[in-house]
Amino acid sequence: MLSKDSFDSLLEAVDTFIIDGALATELEARGHDLNHPLWSAKLLQEDPTSIENVHYDYFAAGAYIAITASYQAATAGLTKHLDISEADGKQLIQRSVEVAQQARTKAYSTVVGRNRPLLVAGSVGPYGAYLSDGSEYTGQYQLTMEQFMDFHRPRIAALIDAGVDLLALETIPNMNEIQALLKLLATEFPTATAWLSCTLQDTEHLADGTTWQEVLKTVQEHETQILAFGINCVPAVSVTATLSKIHPLTTLPLIAYPNSGETWDAVSKTWHGTRAEDILHHHHTHAVHTEKEEEEEERDAALKNLSTELEEWSVHGARLIGGCCRTGPSYVRAVRNYFERRR
Repeated sequence: MLSKDSFDSLLEAVDTFIIDGALATELEARGHDLNHPLWSAKLLQEDPTSIENVHYDYFAAGAYIAITASYQAATAGLTKHLDISEADGKQLIQRSVEVAQQARTKAYSTVVGRNRPLLVAGSVGPYGAYLSDGSEYTGQYQLTMEQFMDFHRPRIAALIDAGVDLLALETIPNMNEIQALLKLLATEFPTATAWLSCTLQDTEHLADGTTWQEVLKTVQEHETQILAFGINCVPAVSVTATLSKIHPLTTLPLIAYPNSGETWDAVSKTWHGTRAEDILHHHHTHAVHTEKEEEEEERDAALKNLSTELEEWSVHGARLIGGCCRTGPSYVRAVRNYFERRR
């Protein structure tokens, strides 16, 4: 795995690491039905090549970091929903790493991967994702320290054994779970490194209501293993204000990979609102002239808004930036273009 010094050196060289976008959204756009408790992780068994193709397309769009399709792939969930053994579950988790590595190898063999580091981050989603009831946005669940550690241990071990460059402890909403994850890394995986990104209740609090001061105090005790800290799976409009609260509390590089701009209805399990990706990606070549003009104006406005957001996030310490739910390659490409222009 990447040491903290190696990660810091790479980050200094590139200035900003661009993270990929949503995996499930792209897979659904390509015809896969992911209405399943395991989400995109079920394709690790059914069609891993599709996942590899999405990883490659994100590298091609400008991402430096691919996040594996293991967010929902806790061993407990795999054995429960696929009726497989723990050993088979571990193999599927490792497959999530292998397909990302294969996409990276392909990218390095072409102009896509030229002159930049490409990393594979092993996704570790929260216990709330396993519950599949929206709890990752509230953090309203309680386990003992040992139960949290037992839940996360097999997946983390599988990801490390498969050779990830770092772990992505992501969408974590619960302070007790953060403490358990950090303890697990320190006591059982002392050479592992990770970023930690969280969901929020508001700009000053973790999703479960814990203040950022409390969270960062705990994280600071584990800074030899935590490479960066931040937020993901949150509305883009919340990012600037949240980073402005977090930045003074830590010297760590900050992370921001928000959702597309829509809102998620956990009851109906549907998204509502305007998806930025659709605006950035539009290519209606058969539209009449006035429609084309309107679309171009809408796209220009979206790009201008994104540029403003990226500038603000950078000012407040964000050095790892990408997209979460409902973002896609067009979003990542726009982020890449912004930072290339800024150099």
